[in-house]
Amino acid sequence: MFKQNKKTENDFEKIIENDSTPEPATVSKTTLEGERFSHGSTHSSEDEKTIIGEKIAVEGSIRGTGNLIIEGSLKGIVEMEKHNFAVGPKGRVEGEINAHDVVIGGLLHGKVKARGKVEITKNADFYGEIKANSISIEDGAFFKGEIELDREPHTKMDPADKKMKGAGPKRSQVSSIPVVEAGKGK
Repeated sequence: MFKQNKKTENDFEKIIENDSTPEPATVSKTTLEGERFSHGSTHSSEDEKTIIGEKIAVEGSIRGTGNLIIEGSLKGIVEMEKHNFAVGPKGRVEGEINAHDVVIGGLLHGKVKARGKVEITKNADFYGEIKANSISIEDGAFFKGEIELDREPHTKMDPADKKMKGAGPKRSQVSSIPVVEAGKGK
C-alpha cells in the first residue's frame, strides 16, 4: 500500500544515522502552560495539549479532542473544531487546518478555518487562505493569501443609506457614441 522509492529509503536511513538523540523521539501530552492557549478559548475538558516534536514528520489526517502544537512537520488535514492548533517557531505545516483558535509561529502553507481567532506571529510565514472570526498579524510576519472574516460588520446599513447609494448622478448616453463593454471589440 505504501511504497517508498529507493531515494526516500536511503534519505530516511541517513537521517536516522545522523540523529544524535539519545532517547527515542516521542509525542508528549501535558497540561497547558503556554500563554497562547490560556486566554479562555481552550475547549479541552482536561486542558491538555499534544506536541509533535521537531524531529517528527507526520503525513495524513489528524482528528482530536485536545490542543495540538506542531514543532516538527505535518502534511495533511487537521480536524479539531472545538480545540486549538498551533505551529511552533520551527514547525512546518502544509495542508488544511480546521480548529477553534489557530496560532502560526512557523511555516504554514494551506487553508485555515478557525471558529475563533487566527494569530500570525512575527516569525511566521503564511501562504494560503484564512477563514476566521478574527485575525491578528504581528509586525514582521510574512503573509501571502486571502482572509475572510466570519462575522457581522461593525456598522449596519440603514434603509436610508441604501437609498442614497442609488441616488448618485444620472449619466445619459449620447446616441452618436456606441457603448462598448470592456474586453469586447468589434
